[in-house]
Amino acid sequence: MNGYLNESNFMMVEEGFTTRDLLENLLVELCPASDQQAFFVADLGDIVKKHLRFLKALPRVKPYFPVKCNGSDGVIRLLAELGAGFACTNKAEIARVQSIGVPADKIFYSSPCKQVAHIKYAASHGVQLMTFDNEVELSKVARSHPHARMLLGIAADSSPSAHPSMTFGTTLKSCRHLLETAKEQAVEVVGISFHLGSCGLEPQAFAQSVATAQLAFEMGTELGYQMHLLDIGGGFPGTEDTRARFEEIAAVINSALDLYFPDGCGVEIVARPGRYYVNSAFTFAASIAAMEEVPAEQPGSDGRWDGGTVTGHRCILIPCGRSVSPLQKPCPDRPSRSSSLRGPPGQAEDRIADGLELPELQVGDWLIFEDMGAYTIATSSLLEGCPQPQITYAMSRVAWKAVQLFQGKPLQTEDDRESVCAPLSCGWEMAETLCVTPVFAPASII
Repeated sequence: MNGYLNESNFMMVEEGFTTRDLLENLLVELCPASDQQAFFVADLGDIVKKHLRFLKALPRVKPYFPVKCNGSDGVIRLLAELGAGFACTNKAEIARVQSIGVPADKIFYSSPCKQVAHIKYAASHGVQLMTFDNEVELSKVARSHPHARMLLGIAADSSPSAHPSMTFGTTLKSCRHLLETAKEQAVEVVGISFHLGSCGLEPQAFAQSVATAQLAFEMGTELGYQMHLLDIGGGFPGTEDTRARFEEIAAVINSALDLYFPDGCGVEIVARPGRYYVNSAFTFAASIAAMEEVPAEQPGSDGRWDGGTVTGHRCILIPCGRSVSPLQKPCPDRPSRSSSLRGPPGQAEDRIADGLELPELQVGDWLIFEDMGAYTIATSSLLEGCPQPQITYAMSRVAWKAVQLFQGKPLQTEDDRESVCAPLSCGWEMAETLCVTPVFAPASII
């Protein structure tokens, strides 16, 4: 074991005990105590499962987790334990991962726009890998970090609906000029980077971007650079209902890599999966602290309830003081009302959703949001004195054994990957004992 994660960092639960069970137990404890603090429940076993699924689907790709997606302690420690690298966007994130002992060579300073002070911090702490996509960024690095190893960021192929103002990366036409400028400033360029994002992209966009990257590689090689690293960014879906789409994307990526960067060509492939790892692992619980009834004739918002989700997350009502099971059919005896959800008092701009058909709410009721692991931790803290919601980490005993097996037996061949235990979320259990080839079967899905 690497020593980043141990049993004191999470709650060990037995097989068949789900995070839903843990959530219900916590609510039973909180309701009588009138403790209305919001909280997260995180299933670390779900992240283990995602990690080995990623390695199986993309065997040539090394994952670097973007810390800005979820910088919580349990996530960082688990992924470090599993051998993942980390993509950081500022010195605070670099300090965060280095504080638990992650070495500098597993950190990628991936921000396309970096403050000089942060570049100097990275240099003084041994972080060398970073990106640039324009002359200004190149000059900052050349002055502040002479030992940097740079990736040239290229604009990824995107859909016609993409917003150009939000696109980073240079055009293929500008690559040669930037590479020549880097040569003049004695900056070492070691590869190419692109990032597609996660907004409904077509899998073929990855293939097009890999093809473009290969052309940029050729330019760098012609100029005398030792080009040996390709970063394919993020954009991988992270919920179970999109598993087929992830495997479709992986198949397209593998085909493109075999065509443009075949195995044995000397190019290392990395990626930055964020939502993929953590989205489905986190569930968020928040209580109703106050209510206001708005007259029906008052003009409302044009917001809409979209098939049972709030901004992409399933929402379930649990009435405090009542039985919290089954959750699939909450409050059948309460009439539905058109409702709006807002954030903490005093944060009028924190509009969560409008036009929701929910059972009639009461102060003290709990709303449960699923698939809340991505880009929710940092944004939910320090709002007008509101504390960071507590996170309860859980992992099944067998999932923990899976982490230990993974550390003791690297996945070297396809047969190895098939025989190593499929890592388990809290709702999965082992079908056979660990003294034989580990085999797991789902017992109950959250």
